Amino acid sequence: MPDNPNGGAFVPIKAKEPPFRVVKRAELPLNRLMVFYAISILVAVIIGGLFITINGVNPFSYFKEVFSGCFRSGVAFRGLVRIIVPLLMVSLGVAVAFKMRYWNIGAEGQLIMGAVFATWASRLLPNLPAPAILLIMAVAGIIGGGLWGLLTAFFKCRFNTNETLFTLMLNYVAFYIVDYLRNGPWQADPGFPGIGRLAANSRLPQLFRLDISWIVAIVLVFVIYVYFQYTKQGYEISVVGDSISTARYAGMNVNRIIMRTMFMSAGICGLAGMLKVSGVVSNYTLDTGIASGVGFTAISVAWLAKLNPFGIFVVAFLFGVLEKGCSVAESTFQLSAAITQILQGLILFTILGSDFFIRYRLQRTGKRGEVK
Repeated sequence: MPDNPNGGAFVPIKAKEPPFRVVKRAELPLNRLMVFYAISILVAVIIGGLFITINGVNPFSYFKEVFSGCFRSGVAFRGLVRIIVPLLMVSLGVAVAFKMRYWNIGAEGQLIMGAVFATWASRLLPNLPAPAILLIMAVAGIIGGGLWGLLTAFFKCRFNTNETLFTLMLNYVAFYIVDYLRNGPWQADPGFPGIGRLAANSRLPQLFRLDISWIVAIVLVFVIYVYFQYTKQGYEISVVGDSISTARYAGMNVNRIIMRTMFMSAGICGLAGMLKVSGVVSNYTLDTGIASGVGFTAISVAWLAKLNPFGIFVVAFLFGVLEKGCSVAESTFQLSAAITQILQGLILFTILGSDFFIRYRLQRTGKRGEVK
């Protein structure tokens, strides 16, 4: 055995094997997946219930108020739908980019720019009949949001910029564009910052006492599903998402696919902005609060739904129930508005935690390190 330069012989250190190892799990069937997700949601509800109890409220009464607050009346249900629709549309939009592993964190800004372009179209053509101006506003919203997203895709393809930071920073640029417009060129009242309400012909028609944006959202779910499953373009973004090298080897124009897909992703968010600014939820006016955080919530919705359009519909519905119901329960029990965000965070944390146990499992190691 060689000598130690500092004196004595080297003594080999025997590495201690960990008691457990992480082993990749075989793909689980759908029924077991549902069990994992149900358990994770139950754990989140239990932890949330403990938190609510600490605040001096009976958790059973609280959660009963959450669900009854969404469905107790037609007014409450319509309020729920108005929360779900933009969240559903923006979630579908970011899912298109995420499918390609393009991390679009700029849905807020894309929604805002869609609303800006739609408002600009309405102001530019105030005398057109309602069907014509609404169609033009929809196209303008798609273009506005799409170009805002396409800008990041161009720099990604040309200079390999980080799309996460780029899309995120553009959210703030879009916000301040609206702030500039309401305090400058589009200011309705010189003494008060604000943009005037859209003309009557630029407002969405009503169906069942709700504007027709909910119909657009439902149709979009089916359109995105078909696009993902049955079109060449949907297949291409899956290949690019799995491996850019494979896509190039197969002869695909990766840059064109990235730019096309990002325009589509951001354009859907822009359409959501158009529908929101021309709907009753925004009081038919463009303001800095037009996005109201929906772009960031949509990231969680799309991720939890595994980018499946029908899964996004379900998760967006549940998030809408949570947001609407918690706001009612907070008012009833005089609790902080932060409760909703805490419960959403708990659900997100536990479901992401369950993903670990869906993909992997812990196995005990033997004395010599072998996995048992």
